[in-house]
Amino acid sequence: MNKYSGIDLHSNNCVVVVIDNDDRVLCEKRVPNDLERIVALLAPHRDDLMGVVVESTFNWYWLVDGLQRAGFDVKLANTAALDQYSGLKYSGDEHDARHLAHVLRLGILRTGYIYPPELRAVRDLSRKRAQLVHSRTMHILAVETLVARQTGGGISGNCVKQLTENAVAQWGWSADTTLAVQANIELVHATSNVIKKLEKRIRERIQLKPEFAVLKSVPGIGDVLASTIMLETGTVERFAEVGNYVSYGRCVGSGRYSNGKKKAEGNRKNGNAYLAWAFVEAAHFALRNNSAAKSFYERKKAKTNTIIAIKALAHKLARACYHMLKEQTLFDEKRCFA
Repeated sequence: MNKYSGIDLHSNNCVVVVIDNDDRVLCEKRVPNDLERIVALLAPHRDDLMGVVVESTFNWYWLVDGLQRAGFDVKLANTAALDQYSGLKYSGDEHDARHLAHVLRLGILRTGYIYPPELRAVRDLSRKRAQLVHSRTMHILAVETLVARQTGGGISGNCVKQLTENAVAQWGWSADTTLAVQANIELVHATSNVIKKLEKRIRERIQLKPEFAVLKSVPGIGDVLASTIMLETGTVERFAEVGNYVSYGRCVGSGRYSNGKKKAEGNRKNGNAYLAWAFVEAAHFALRNNSAAKSFYERKKAKTNTIIAIKALAHKLARACYHMLKEQTLFDEKRCFA
C-alpha cells in the first residue's frame, strides 16, 4: 500500500500527516520542531512512503536536510502554486498537511527547488551582502538628506563614503546634527568593511567555477553580478526552457488575456528578486560598455519608455545567460542582439 506524507511547518512546531491511496489518515500529529520526533513518526511508514512534502517556508533547511539524511524522499512544495479551493468554510494546519499529501498522491504537486546544501550557504552569504549594501545605502542617503537640509546643496554617495568623523566635525554644524552625521558615517564605514570580507569569501568559493567565467564574458556583468546570477540560478538544467528561466528572473510581463484583451494582472513578484536585480543592474552597466546593447536600448526606448527599455535589455541578457550556462559558451554579441 502506497503512503504519502505532508508536513505543515511553522516557526516552532509542525503538523505531520500520513495518508494512504484512499486519502485515509494513518497518522496525524502536531509535534515540536524536533527532527528525531518527526523521523520517529514517519519511521513506521518508511517502506511504503512515496514521498514527504514540506512547505517552502522561511525555515525549511533543517527539516528537509534532516529528512534526506534519514533516507526519505523529500519534496519541497511551492507554496505560491498550492492554492486550495477558496470556498472552503474551514481549514487548519491539519487540513493543510493533508492537502500537501493529497496533491502528492494525485501527482499534481508543484515543487520548489531544493538547493544543494554545500552551495546554499554561499548563496545565502551573497544575499547577506545584498542586505548589507541596502543598509549602507540607507545611511548614505541619510547623510545626503542632512546635507541638503543644512546647506541647500548636495553631496554625492561616493563623497559620503570618503567622509571621516573628523571632517564632519569641521563643518561647524550644531553638536546634535554633527553627531547624527557621524553616526551614519561610522555605520557606512563599518558596513563597507564587512561587505569587503563577504565579497572576498564569495570570490574564493566560486571564482574557479566554469559558470563564473562564462557569465563574466557578458558586457555589464562583473564579479558581483556574476556570482549573484550563478548562485541564484543554481543548476540551469532545472529550467526546462529559456522562458521558464527569464520568468523566474522576473524579466517578463505579467498578465492574463482573453480574446485579445487584458483581463487581469498576474503575480509580478513571483520569481527570484535577487536574480531580477542582477539582470537589471547588468542592463544598466551594459549600456555604458557595449554599443550593441545601447542601440537595442535606444530602439526600445523610442517605442516605449526608459523603464520598459531597461527591462527589455535585462530580458535579452537573461536569455543569453541561460543559453551560455546551458551550452558553456562565452557571450556572442551577434546572437544576443540579432
